[in-house]
Amino acid sequence: MSRPFEQADGASGAGISGPARVGVSALPGSLSLRERLSDLAELAKLRISLLVLFVTGAGYCLGAPRPIGPAGLLHALFGTALVAVAANILNQVMERRWDRLMRRTTDRPIAAGRVDARAAAAVSVGLAGLGVAYLALAANLLAAALAATTLILYLFAYTPLKRVTEHNTLVGAVPGALPPLIGYAAAAGTIDEAAGWLFAILFVWQIPHFYAIAWLYREDYRRAGYRMLSAADETGSSTARQTVAYSVALLAVSFGPLVAGKAGPVFAVMACALGVMMFAAAARFAISLSRAGARHVVLASVIYLPALISAWLFASYRG
Repeated sequence: MSRPFEQADGASGAGISGPARVGVSALPGSLSLRERLSDLAELAKLRISLLVLFVTGAGYCLGAPRPIGPAGLLHALFGTALVAVAANILNQVMERRWDRLMRRTTDRPIAAGRVDARAAAAVSVGLAGLGVAYLALAANLLAAALAATTLILYLFAYTPLKRVTEHNTLVGAVPGALPPLIGYAAAAGTIDEAAGWLFAILFVWQIPHFYAIAWLYREDYRRAGYRMLSAADETGSSTARQTVAYSVALLAVSFGPLVAGKAGPVFAVMACALGVMMFAAAARFAISLSRAGARHVVLASVIYLPALISAWLFASYRG
């Protein structure tokens, strides 16, 4: 569902030879059970979908009155999961032509021909409709509207803009930051200041994370014709500068829960420590302009988000 999470698994493309499994793409019946399950996980972009569900669940827990009812949480997660999986499949349907051009994505099930694009589109549209309807009935209309907005922005704003402007990451960060608000709205029935800070943290976090990923795979993006910042940044200096700038911004917005009165000194210490870690990784990338430096940014960001959200959850329970 959320776009920038999508980039972690690759983007899109049509032409170079891929891994060995592409050789059996015309014979889907020959795939083993393990290969079929692997294809299903790839279609759903399982790791990304799990991260979406984590932040959705965190949003629900932050917005829910105490004690938290497990039924409401499960309803929010189930509806969001349906929409997230649908969005991920539809993204691969829309980008299958370019997925074939990128080494990271050439063996995706739809791009490789193991899954029919029209059938995948039909199933995913049904899943999306079911997910939005489920949220409307089992949660509330606000949560359903946020889920629908996320899906629309991801597929019809971010996805086409990847081939139009290098600022697509900023656009894509909007639907990427909406899933926790789906959970928050499902629990609270509204969006307040705390939800706004949750959105801000998710939005800013995505920028250094995906700028670093885009730098690591800039050749793939060039091959597929994607207008990523890194694709035209030969030295990496512009990518590195913006990565540092957004790491500083991330440190600033991470204190939002304190401003909203939703966290205390323990959270402040964690936010500061994690923010310094992100800044240090970004600064190292800016100095070295190397693949190793970019990998450190990705690693730091992967540690940062669950750690900060967990610290906020801990602070909310103590409060």
